[in-house]
Order: sequence, then structure tokens, then C-alpha cells
Amino acid sequence: MTAKILQISISPGGVPKTAIPEVEVTETGLVGDGHNAPDIHGGLEKAVCLWSQEVIQQLRAEGHALAPGSAGENVTLTGLDWAAIGPGVRLKLGDTVLLEVVSYTTPCRKNMRWFSDKRYSRISQKHYPGSSRVYARVLQPGQIKTGDKVKVLGTPAASER
Repeated sequence: MTAKILQISISPGGVPKTAIPEVEVTETGLVGDGHNAPDIHGGLEKAVCLWSQEVIQQLRAEGHALAPGSAGENVTLTGLDWAAIGPGVRLKLGDTVLLEVVSYTTPCRKNMRWFSDKRYSRISQKHYPGSSRVYARVLQPGQIKTGDKVKVLGTPAASER
């Protein structure tokens, strides 16, 4: 299966984010996307939030009402080994956008509503490795659209860090 962008999502702030077909990605994130708490979300090191459709499907199978964009991710990806996507991994989205995963996201209580048992820690890397959303910095800006291919480029050499 080819990895690709399943959905691109933005909002003026808060969750859920709304699907859009394409967007310009800048060093500070997706054009048109805002944050209610810019001291927590956004910035150069948290420019883009990514998540996996396969994780969302697993959570839905467990009875949680999640969908792409509902937990605040900007880009929902499909076809990746999500457990292998962590800090240091570089991803190419479409023809031009290059991202580097910087950190796992900390679950936000505003996502509690999507969980049947209210335990939003279900998307914590610490408690459930491989289920967390990730934050990425933008190494090369550009345009992305739904359906674009995604390539895992691995991690940078130690000399690049």
C-alpha cells in the first residue's frame, strides 16, 4: 500500500479541524490554521500535527468517536507503519514539502469528548506507544493536497543534527 495524505485539516483554533482539499505549508504551519493556545500548540517546532488513519480506525473499533481532524491533527496519513514514526523521522509530503518529526503530542483534555470512557490518555505515547499524534517542523515549505504521496526518508545523519 502506498502511503498518502488522507485528509488535510485546519481550524481558526480548537477541535475538530475541518477538511480542506489542499493547502500551502509554511515554516510556521498550514496557511489558515490557528491555535487557541499558541503557547502550547504551533510555532516552528510544532508547525504541523500529523496522525495516522490506521490508529483512528483502531480507536473507532474500540468504541471511540474519532475521525480525521477531530483530535486536532493537520494532516491525516494512511499507509505508514505509524509505530515507526517518531522524533527524527523525515517525511516528504507531495512533491515539495519536507517535514521532520520533533515530538509526540501531549493529549489535550479538549479531546476527552471523543473517548467513550473519557480517557483521552489513550492517545498518549507514554501509555500507548504507537497511538500518539506527532508534531513536525517544516524543513521545506510548499503545497500539499489530499491524495499526495508520502515518503519516509528516515532520520538525518548525526552530523546534520
